[in-house]
Formats: sequence, structure tokens, C-alpha cells
Amino acid sequence: MITHIWDVALYKPLVNILAFIVSVVPGGDVGVAVIILTLIVKTFLFPLSQRSIDNQAKMNLLNPELQKIKNSKASKEEQAQQTLELYKKHKTNPFSGCFLVLIQIPIIFALYYVFLKGLKFDSSYLYSFTPVPQNINMNFLGILDLGSKSLILAILAGITQFFQAYFMPKPSTQSGASSFQDSFAKSMNVQMKYVFPIIVAFIAYSISGAVALYWVTNNLFAIGQQLYSNKKRKLTPISKQ
Repeated sequence: MITHIWDVALYKPLVNILAFIVSVVPGGDVGVAVIILTLIVKTFLFPLSQRSIDNQAKMNLLNPELQKIKNSKASKEEQAQQTLELYKKHKTNPFSGCFLVLIQIPIIFALYYVFLKGLKFDSSYLYSFTPVPQNINMNFLGILDLGSKSLILAILAGITQFFQAYFMPKPSTQSGASSFQDSFAKSMNVQMKYVFPIIVAFIAYSISGAVALYWVTNNLFAIGQQLYSNKKRKLTPISKQ
């Protein structure tokens, strides 16, 4: 049952989209096809990821008010109620970022399995209207072999992951004594900026170059979206929206 859902909802659609793109890309360059596929996925998820970025910015602005609630003499139940009312008032959801990650992880796994045993467009997995690529070129731009591990793409995946975290809104903290919440936020920020990129680079090197290229393109798109949001936020402060 789970395997059937996986095939119908993720694996087959991904294989068919990739087959179509490879069939129309000059020279059947799989690298170019992966980049186009990534842009399609990111465009599809753009409203959700934009909402996640906006939510993160709002959460940072709400930190002082959340701290006041935490430091109040109200009971735990009252604090929870006040916190929910604050989120509702500002139309924000602290878990929106987690939902976005949960959506993207299956896509990465599906793409991994597409390239796991070599890219073969089996007719049993292709829809009747999907053209079978006549030429499949795994050498991206004639330079990188996407069918094997790529140290260059792995390093680029780690670097772009660092800059994605670098341009994310920094968690705001209260002046004076540092609370556990502030310390935890700072710790998470440091780990996302310095530790997670190393993990990403290691994973990207452990899998095929094609998936690493997807990761790099995904990060570059996210960086551009974050920079656009940061610029837009400066022109139109969230507090006035």
C-alpha cells in the first residue's frame, strides 16, 4: 500500500517529468533537466516557502512579546492561551517551516531513487503520453558526471546551504540576562549556519551528482527568494502590513 502510494504520488510523476524534460533538452543533458525540474518544484512550492519566510520574520518580531508572556505571573495554561492569541492576531504559525521541510524531503528521496541504479526510463513507469528520451547525457555541460559522486557539487551544496542560513532573519533576543529560549535560538542559528552545511556536503557527496545538483539549485533558488524577501521587508516593514 505504502509502495503504491509512493509510486503514484512521487516516483512516477518525477520520472515522467524528468523524461519529458530530457527529451526536449538539446543533447539530452540530464544536468540541465535536473535544474529545470528543480525550478519547477520550487515554483510549485513558492507560495508555501514564501509564507514560511514571512512567518519566520514575524516570529522574530514577536519574540519580545512572547518573552513578556513567559515572564508574566500567569499560569502555564494562561500563557499558552495568550501565546496562541498572539499568533492568531499576527496570523503566524511557528511550525510552517517544518511543514515545508517535510514536503521537500520525500522529493529528494524520490529523486535519489530515480538515479540510484542509473537513469533508465522504463516504459512500465512512463505514462502513455510521455516521450521516451532518445538521448540521455549524464555529463553535465560535458564536465561533470552526474551518474557518480561529485566532490565539486558536494562542496557547492555545503557552501550554498551556508549562505541560505546566513541570509535568513536572525533571531531577536532580549537585552540583559539571556534566557534558555534565547540561548537555544542562538545555538540553533549557529548550527544551521556552520554545522548543517557540513552535513549537507557530506550527504551530497554520498549520493549521485544529479541529486547534489538538485540540492545546489534548490539552495540557490532559496537564497534568491530570501534576498528578495529581505529587500521587500525593508521597503514594507512587516509591522505596518
